Amino acid sequence: MPETPARHRRRPRPVLLATAATAALVGGLLAWPTAQRADAAPAAFAHPGVTVSKSQLDFVRTKVNAGAQPWKGAYDQMMASKYASLTRTPKPRATVECGSYSNPNYGCTDEREDAIAAYTDALAWYITRDERYAKKSIELMDAWSAVIKEHTNSNAPLQTGWAGSSWPKAAEIIKATYTGTWTNSGRFATMLRDVYLPKVINGSNSNGNWELSMMEAAVGISVFLDDKTSYDKAMAKFRTRTAAYVYLSSDGSVPKTVPSQNLDTTAKIVSYWQGQSTFVTGLTQETCRDFTHTGYGISAISHIAETSRIQGEDLYGTDVGERLRQALGFQSKYQRGEAAPSWLCGGSLNLGLGPVTEVGYNALHNRLGIAMTNTQALTEQNRPAGSNNLFVAWETLTHGDNPS
Repeated sequence: MPETPARHRRRPRPVLLATAATAALVGGLLAWPTAQRADAAPAAFAHPGVTVSKSQLDFVRTKVNAGAQPWKGAYDQMMASKYASLTRTPKPRATVECGSYSNPNYGCTDEREDAIAAYTDALAWYITRDERYAKKSIELMDAWSAVIKEHTNSNAPLQTGWAGSSWPKAAEIIKATYTGTWTNSGRFATMLRDVYLPKVINGSNSNGNWELSMMEAAVGISVFLDDKTSYDKAMAKFRTRTAAYVYLSSDGSVPKTVPSQNLDTTAKIVSYWQGQSTFVTGLTQETCRDFTHTGYGISAISHIAETSRIQGEDLYGTDVGERLRQALGFQSKYQRGEAAPSWLCGGSLNLGLGPVTEVGYNALHNRLGIAMTNTQALTEQNRPAGSNNLFVAWETLTHGDNPS
């Protein structure tokens, strides 16, 4: 069953949008025009502004310094991890080659983990004000920006999305808050613009978690580069993909689709949804594949929504927030141990959602006051949430019960 109905807090929509929506429907275009709409970039981007804001970081720093839980425990977990090591040696390479399931794996793990380490060090710098961590974060970013030229093989778009989601989170904190110098910040920006952004900005027709992670990278990179055009393009793809990734009963008898995929029959849609033919609110396109990949998609949705909120456009009160809420609730219920009915994935689920609930839960439950019983129980059970070693890291620390 769906969780308690959302109490949306919607901003008034300009008349122009209503007119455009009406015109789209009259013209016979796909329904749900909001999913096709590019949420315009702000007049000026907020920095740091990728997934975490300065006010959120200030809240965390205050709580950690006071020894308050769960933040202190989450901080200790982060600082004890390999990602916070001040002796870490970066392992950049000119060509990162990643095949299916990272076979071959030439630099794939090294790149992702160096990017997470750069973000970890940036967080450590902000909380401790120990300049060694800022310098280590810069060392990692500089090492890669001096060497990398391309990503190749079949998993290149996803790999670029994963690493490209962590790099701008690190860079935003350092560039906006570090009081020392980062001489090669321009070279790092060039790396994001020339090596990462072209690989992710046009999206993917693979499983939905690919495009969602790629758009997370594209949105974050666009914020760091102050690139409004790319931001708008990525956000438009994100809205379309999110509507096609999480099903709501209001969508109709079958899920929405991404037009470029030509899923124009029920049979094609069922096949794309892993053979699942019964559609219920909160089901995702990859639920019947496994919860791990589903968690990647849910996490990317929450990260983009959080970045958008920081940049002045709150998507949590739109269909994005409703889909995120229902996806979290649906998956959390079964992750917590409820048996799958026979109509759901043949009665057998591959669990393993991962540390992906904190951002969405905080936004929807703590900020908007929506009851999310299953998500709350799973979130609190899994604290402190660590890293999935791909693109998710330390979200109990950064977003756990964070009102900012």
